[in-house]
Amino acid sequence: MAARDAVIVGYDAVSALGLDLEDQWQAALAGTSGIGPLTRFPLPDDFPVTIAGQAPDLPDELVKGGRYPFLSAREQAAWSSPVFKYSMLTVARALEGSGLEITEDIAPRVAVTYSSAIGGLDAVLAADRRLQRENKLPPPYANPNSCINMVGGKIAIQTGARGPITTTITACATGLTSMLVGAMLLAQDRADVVLCGAVDFALVEPIVAGFYTMNGVYIPREGQEQEPPHKASRPFSVDRRGFVIAEGAGAVILVAAEFAGAHGLRARAAIAGWSMTSDAHHVVAPYLPTVSRCIQEAIADAGLEPADIDAVNAHAASTRVGDQVEHEALGQVFGARVPPVTANKSLLGHAMGASSAVETVLTLLGMRDNVLPPTINYTPDPSMEIDCVAEESRALAQEFVLKNSFGFGGCNSCAVFRHIS
Repeated sequence: MAARDAVIVGYDAVSALGLDLEDQWQAALAGTSGIGPLTRFPLPDDFPVTIAGQAPDLPDELVKGGRYPFLSAREQAAWSSPVFKYSMLTVARALEGSGLEITEDIAPRVAVTYSSAIGGLDAVLAADRRLQRENKLPPPYANPNSCINMVGGKIAIQTGARGPITTTITACATGLTSMLVGAMLLAQDRADVVLCGAVDFALVEPIVAGFYTMNGVYIPREGQEQEPPHKASRPFSVDRRGFVIAEGAGAVILVAAEFAGAHGLRARAAIAGWSMTSDAHHVVAPYLPTVSRCIQEAIADAGLEPADIDAVNAHAASTRVGDQVEHEALGQVFGARVPPVTANKSLLGHAMGASSAVETVLTLLGMRDNVLPPTINYTPDPSMEIDCVAEESRALAQEFVLKNSFGFGGCNSCAVFRHIS
């Protein structure tokens, strides 16, 4: 391993499956869905979306325990958007798990790429409604809450990180892109540590309704009875009907391999190779040539052949065209021997920019434990032959796993992760 290679020393996540990482992992292995009724805001009788993947609220003992000052009542009053408390919580726990302390000596070499696709838009919407309803001016922190780069800024203040800081917004690929930009900073010797990841809490009325009007979210077939929420997200399935909007946050701590060795940090995995491409094609529909090229380049960058990949953690949002293009791209790259594919959004829903961060954490746990979580609600599509690890987890040793992530605007990010024993 080269000195500046990016290795992973810590990670954490919050998702619709829970707050505690190991609890979420066991739920994923059991095929438990985190999708249920949408309760983030009162639903009018004619509101078209009624289900979501909601993250749990923080319990009183976590908020009032004093362990995390950024969760104090005063902090939360100022920083009202949930993107701040959940992003900062995942970073704090990932750092604790890594054993890394950001001291004054290393702080100038600690970068932050932790990002968000949507940010704290809920805070400025609330301020606007108050202005219209009560003629009251916005609270002082309304605008800072809505600045997407403030997620990384608050994390830098929380941790004392004083290296490069940037917000890597690539729509639904944001979480993975933050790691790839972090790997670049390490390779260029601009940092020794990078705090990566993404957070999104997009269950806000106009955002949810907007995804409905653009025909992206799950919509029951006309005349069909409403299905149980846990059945709605079904990637690669013949009866897929769109994605389920979800919430979540995921943090991944990258360090240079030489830094890990010098500081006694345990490297759990490495970014073996990666690629980013732009479709330059359509605002939402993926483009097969550039999606395929992204996958091919990530594998080649790792110095591997397609046959070396043990499993694929797919983007797999449950949209008809998106799943089809990803399937075709895998076929172009792997031929008739596509590795087992798992689609975590069947369990979690689609947490926007945070989805690929949370899914990366699940990928790392799968490599640790030699197991793939299932893709639930799967009914084979005759037009897509794929080993979808359907319905129950599967024991599988994984040295190399491909992670795909694709976002609106044609933003493609793919990475190959290597397990380190």
